[in-house]
Amino acid sequence: MSFSDLIQTADWKKEKHVPVIEAPDVVKADEPFDVTVSVGKELPHPNTTEHFIAWIDVFFKPDGDKFSYHVGHFDFRAHGESAKGPNKGPVYTHPIVTFSMQVNKPGRLVSLSWCNAHGLWEDEKTISLAE
Repeated sequence: MSFSDLIQTADWKKEKHVPVIEAPDVVKADEPFDVTVSVGKELPHPNTTEHFIAWIDVFFKPDGDKFSYHVGHFDFRAHGESAKGPNKGPVYTHPIVTFSMQVNKPGRLVSLSWCNAHGLWEDEKTISLAE
């Protein structure tokens, strides 16, 4: 078994676990641009003590390069847990993150999300450079 056998994919419009990458299709080389990754964009993902998105990771794989680059790891720690019991806490995080990055080559953004009940999910988006 390889690591890729553990990753699930689906259409984010029909599956609440898929991370959705929102970023420009075309960017200028070496200029920052914003990226937003969310889980549950079309179909909301539960955010409960029993069922939650624990983290989102983002990678960039430049065209022609052998390796990808780990852009960021984003943890979501509060899911309604409390000493009073499950889903009685005062804080719930939502699996959405926005950050800024820049590239000097075209390539693919790849995002992984981890659901504690349903495992790893993946999405990707191609980023081109303006000429």
